[in-house]
This record gives sequence, structure tokens and C-alpha cells, in this order.
Amino acid sequence: MSNYVFVINTNKKPCNPVHPGTARQLLKSGKAAVFRRFPFTLILKTEAKEPLREIQLKIDPGSKTTGIALITQGTYVIWGAELIHRGQAIKSSLESRKSLRRGRRNRHTRYRQARFLNRSRTPGWLAPSLQHRVETTITWVNKLIKFVPITGISQELVRFDLQQIENPEISGSEYQQGELVGYEIREYLLEKWDRKCSYCDVKDVPLQIEHIVPKAKGGSNRISNLCLACEKCNLKKGTQDIEKFLAKKPEVLKRIKSLSLRPLKDAAAVNSTRWKLLNRLKDTGLPVVTGSGGKTKFNRKRLELPKSHWIDAACVGDVETLKVLVTKPLSIKASGHGTRQICRTDKFGFPNRYCSRTKFHFGFQTGDIVKAVVVTGKKIGTYLGRIATRTTGSFNISTSDGLIQGISHKYCKFIHRKDGYGYLI
Repeated sequence: MSNYVFVINTNKKPCNPVHPGTARQLLKSGKAAVFRRFPFTLILKTEAKEPLREIQLKIDPGSKTTGIALITQGTYVIWGAELIHRGQAIKSSLESRKSLRRGRRNRHTRYRQARFLNRSRTPGWLAPSLQHRVETTITWVNKLIKFVPITGISQELVRFDLQQIENPEISGSEYQQGELVGYEIREYLLEKWDRKCSYCDVKDVPLQIEHIVPKAKGGSNRISNLCLACEKCNLKKGTQDIEKFLAKKPEVLKRIKSLSLRPLKDAAAVNSTRWKLLNRLKDTGLPVVTGSGGKTKFNRKRLELPKSHWIDAACVGDVETLKVLVTKPLSIKASGHGTRQICRTDKFGFPNRYCSRTKFHFGFQTGDIVKAVVVTGKKIGTYLGRIATRTTGSFNISTSDGLIQGISHKYCKFIHRKDGYGYLI
């Protein structure tokens, strides 16, 4: 069953969420109208007299995906969502901008002067890719507060011990002694990889430091992500995934994976943002309680619930029993609000085409979700999806079946205005 439907009264104050069947009856009888599509919300046309129930908002913060759940009467899960962050996309965009600017400076072509020490970081500063995770979560918390009578918030305040993840037996002063005690990085790698190419086992040739997970795909400079490769293998691998590069050498792939360690980037991201998120949640004025990751897992196992982000969110904190009344959570993917570039560039950083500064055309903007009912011409039919606007009034619509081009704005009707998120039920 789908999520319960949010309801607000004539003054736009939150009321109790209702079952989807009840929502259909309200719409059919004309007692309510659709106020918003995502999250689906109705606005009543008459005053509501039902007393408000206590509803708890529960959050399971994650590096890539954050789980959100609404619990009523401490037992019933009536709404769930999974918020997919775009931290890696932000990081990649910043790195691309940095490389383009550096390339223009090195070529002495038109460029912006490098800036140094011109900004001071405020206390609690986070990198943009990490701050994004906090901001998107808070955005959705504030949205839910407007549409649901939330009485409290529960957050999973998990802390990962990064060294213990690698070495479960670590203790005492061993925390002060990393992998590189007594070594330089290159000497450490030469000893670790037996002074030969990790991919082809060639010896007695110049060896280069190679990233197992390419930096272009989010790999770090962490020592566990480094190996040694000859120039031929390094150039041949390029930015390929190691699974694809070594698809015909499963033994070599298995050996490299056993010698390297799993990346800790996701755990570090959660560690970095957990307190910032907690403080921002307290700023909402609602009572906030926290629970550990171990308790969340214990509750889920005890109640025999499947593993998913929104189910984990429902299991945060003190839970006696849960009855999950929904099976289809709302999938929310952060897509951003576009770009502020005045012009587009090619892969070398040179401007190659103009970017219009006018965002709205005929009342629509790129990213709006619309429904187009075409009654004449070669493209008769009904199309639902996101539009790309044009000054000519001929729009493109991205539907689940593909891209439909050349749909007139006269046939388009708003479903949901662009808000920086994509939705999938």
C-alpha cells in the first residue's frame, strides 16, 4: 500500500494523515482538493474537528541515502521515504571546476585569478558535499512539519570507529600507530605489493602509484586505495572500475581486494555530519531524542523486518512493536536547481555556447512535472514527465517511456513545480 496522505485545514495547518482510500473519498465528494503532489497533500474545504494524534518523525542519516519514517501512536508506520543525496555529484563538480581553472591558468588563456586566504571558515564548517546532506535532510524535516502534526523527532546518532572497522582487535596505544609507522608511503607500498606490478606481476621496471578506485569515480588517497602498477597497466586501466579492468583475471582481482581494505568514506561522512544535523534538528523547537545504530539493528532483527533505509528509520530509538502499514515508500532524489553558468564549456574549459538567463517560458521552467494531453497532430496521446522548456514554446517531455520532443506549451498542465528533487513512488 502507498503512504498515508497528508491533510491540511483551511488555514493550512496540519491535520491527521489519512488512509489513501479516505483521501479518494474526500476528493470524490468535493470536501478536499489536491494541495501538493509530492509529498501528496490535500487541503480541506471545511473545518476539521478531529483531535490531533501524536506523530513521531524518525530519521536514519546515511552518507548516500537517508531514511525517513512517520510513526503514529508509537506503533504504526504510516509514511516512509528514502532521500538520496548528491554529495558525490557536488564533489565531482567542484573538482571539475578546479581542474578547468587550473588548465586555463597553465595555458595563460583567459582565466580567473586564483584566490588564497580570502575567506575565513565559520565554526562548524563542513565541506559542500557534507553540508548538502545536512541541508537536504533539514529541508524535508521542515516540509513534513508543515503538513504533519509532528510532536517529536528521533535521530540515529551513530558513530563509526574507523580504525576498529579495519582491525576489530585494536586497543590501547595501537590507536596511535597507523599503517605507516616507520615507513614512507612509497616504501610501504613497495613492501606491501612485493615490489611488482599489482596487475601483471612484472618486476624490475619503474612502478607508479595507482588508485584502485579511480579518483575520477570518488576514490581517495587513503593508503588502502593505493597499489603499484607499471606504466603500461596504469595507462590501460585509466579510470575503469577494477572489476571491469580485471574481468578476465578473477584471481588477480580477488588478491587485490583481499590486500586492500573497504573504503571508509561513507562512514567518515556520517561521523562528520551527525552532530551538525542533531543541532539543526533541535533548532526546530521539537523535542529530539537519539538512538544508537546497534539498537536500530537489534529492533529490526527482533521485529523481523526487512533491511531498508526507511525501515531502519522506523526502528530508531525505543521500539516495543511496529506495524508497517505501507509498502511503497516515496523515493526522493536530490537533483539540484540547475546551474548559474552564463555559458557552457567544452571539455577543455573553453566557452562554446550561450546559456539563457531566462528561466521561465510561457509560465513553465525546465524541471517542472507536467501532464500533456495532445489531441491533434502526429503526437496524439497523454504524456507525463519532466519538461525542458524552449523560447519557441515547443517543449521536450522526459517520460518513463523515453523522450518526447516538440510538445506545445498549450497542451501542458502543471503537476508539480520544480523544487530540486526527483520523485519515484
